Amino acid sequence: MPSKRRNNGRNKKNKGHADTVRCTNCGRVVSKDKAIKRFQQRNMVDASSKRDIQENYAYAQSDFTMPKIYVKLSYCVSCAIHARIVRVRSVEDRRHRYTTKLRQHVRPEAQTGNASLPLALLPKI
Repeated sequence: MPSKRRNNGRNKKNKGHADTVRCTNCGRVVSKDKAIKRFQQRNMVDASSKRDIQENYAYAQSDFTMPKIYVKLSYCVSCAIHARIVRVRSVEDRRHRYTTKLRQHVRPEAQTGNASLPLALLPKI
C-alpha cells in the first residue's frame, strides 16, 4: 500500500510510544509528534495601556521594558487546517519540507537535504 507522506504524518522515528498533548482549540488528545506546534509571542497589555504604564513609571523612561507573554500552542491536524495554520498541499508539494528556521552561517557543502533552504530557492521539479 503506498504511503501518503514520507513520515506518515508523525515525527516519531525509532520510538515505540510518543507522549500526548491536548489541542489548544478543541481539547482533542493528539500525540506530541503529530501535533502542529506554533510559538506565540504577545504583549502583556495593549498599546494604550502600555503608554499609561510608561507615563506613570517611577524610573527613567529609557529603562522601561514591558515583558512579553510566550505561549506554545499545539493543534490537532483538523483544527490546524480549519484555522488555516497549515494548508492542504498537492501530492508533489507534500514531499517538500519547509522550515522557517533558516540556517544562516553554513558552508554550502555542509548543508544536508532541502530543509536548510527556503522553499523559494528550491528548483521546480
